Amino acid sequence: MWLHRWLICSSVTMLLMASSPLYSQTKRLGVGRPATAAEIKAWDISVAPDGRGLPEGSGTAAAGKEVYARRCSECHGENADGGDDGPLIGGQGSLATPKPLKTVVSFWPHATTLWDYVNRTMPFDRPGMLPADQVYSVVAYVLHLGGIVGENDVMDAKTLPQVKMPNRDGFVRDPRPGIGK
Repeated sequence: MWLHRWLICSSVTMLLMASSPLYSQTKRLGVGRPATAAEIKAWDISVAPDGRGLPEGSGTAAAGKEVYARRCSECHGENADGGDDGPLIGGQGSLATPKPLKTVVSFWPHATTLWDYVNRTMPFDRPGMLPADQVYSVVAYVLHLGGIVGENDVMDAKTLPQVKMPNRDGFVRDPRPGIGK
């Protein structure tokens, strides 16, 4: 999982470093151009815990099983219980122990975070290539394997933010003024 985080951080850093000189060269050297509104919108894919930013679409664990087997199991294990990148499920109740197992199910506070992460970074060899319906389906499948949603529960922009993750209340809120919820 650290590799995914490192790749995201380094990609963003490189993008920022590369885009600053390019914009200044647009004016000075007559090369390049500012991004269009459509290009910016394509990168504006943030998803909030309350579901703001989730696109239209839907999926179920039943539909996600096949997508997971084809696109995810090689790295995350046949049942999301471990592979190259460790398990996605399990670990409930382990966070306060000497050997905590931080998984999607035991640690992550919001199901929308899982949707956002899968949408942006998966599959590893072609991040962002899954259509919204497949992302909803894979997320539903992982949540189902973790015992959080039923096999035929429909996950969409309305239902996904309502999913109560086991560790939703396990984080301390930031008390600084102006930070928000």
